[in-house]
Amino acid sequence: MEAKHANTGPNPNFSYVFPAIRGVQAGREYYVSMCPLRLLPKLFQFDDEEMLPELRAQRTLNRVRIPEIARYIVDNKSTYTFSAITASIDGEILFTPIGQDSSAAFRMGTMTVSMDAKFIVNDGQHRRAAIEAALPTAPELCDETIAVVFFADRGLQRCQQMFADLNRHAVRPSASLGILYDHRNAAAKVAKHLSITSPIFRDLVETERSNLAPRSRKLFTLSALHFATLELLPEKDIEDFQRASSRCQEFWEAVGAQIPEWLLVRDGKVSAGEIRREFIHCHAILLQALGRAGRSLYDAYPNDIQKRIQRLKGIDWSRRNAQTWEGRAMVGGKMSKSGQNVTLTCNELKRVLGLRLTPDEQIAESALQAARPPLPTKTRKAKSK
Repeated sequence: MEAKHANTGPNPNFSYVFPAIRGVQAGREYYVSMCPLRLLPKLFQFDDEEMLPELRAQRTLNRVRIPEIARYIVDNKSTYTFSAITASIDGEILFTPIGQDSSAAFRMGTMTVSMDAKFIVNDGQHRRAAIEAALPTAPELCDETIAVVFFADRGLQRCQQMFADLNRHAVRPSASLGILYDHRNAAAKVAKHLSITSPIFRDLVETERSNLAPRSRKLFTLSALHFATLELLPEKDIEDFQRASSRCQEFWEAVGAQIPEWLLVRDGKVSAGEIRREFIHCHAILLQALGRAGRSLYDAYPNDIQKRIQRLKGIDWSRRNAQTWEGRAMVGGKMSKSGQNVTLTCNELKRVLGLRLTPDEQIAESALQAARPPLPTKTRKAKSK
């Protein structure tokens, strides 16, 4: 329905009234306003989630995401940030400008919407649901506002097209860039500190991308270092920045001393791209597996860390060593970083470090061994020795 500009309109006694700015896109009017958070649950509705996708104006709400977003609001009540919600109004609209003297004044005014109108969220349904979930815990936020962009509803097809258009060019930032700009996350702080100060990682960490180009001069990504940090440190230790940084420095410097290729790249004697092509130890899955094995090492042998880590020097990290890494860090000759592959890669590192497997790790290991063809007799004897 087109927005109304005549003197007749929704009954003001039974209407929503919003201060608004009127604009035009594609020849159609739209309105920008502010909505108190306490009104979001009352105004904005979801489509019937039992309907077929063809009959809905948006995707089904992913309720798993809501608690995480709600925690973000509650934990950061003085610093949280949300972009605008986009909604369609299926009902009568009357825009009243505050004056006629200038074009700027004519764009500003009040938008009156009939009380029986239906508001459909085209973009921002998870923000709306998370705000509703957060308000009982943080009622002081009720009168804070969120920007809303209102369009006049023109039927299901138009609403579906708006959803497609709003999400068509949406691109999430890389994990590395998100970590670089995150000043709340404790593990991100530690990972960034390592990338700048550690002699192992300094100048070798890509902070903007999570995938390295073949000719990149970087050896690691910030996202890989971040996930490795999460694996290495217990949650209680991550919150203590000094302790966490010290533990990480100690561990990774000890590990780096056992991997000569990392030093060759640092000294400019070989390119980072060549090392990534030939070896697995600089890939994200290995850093994560090393971090996980490192946590077990600190738990089991806290006074024997340096000596145990020296055992890593005997590992053949070459990608040609398919007998060791195929099915663990690699699948079909290509690096794989699934959760199962991280576990199986960590299992091999634990074997070298003399650490016991957990029951879940043992189950994964047994399944891998059962799926592998038997080794030739000579190889089996060599391994037993």
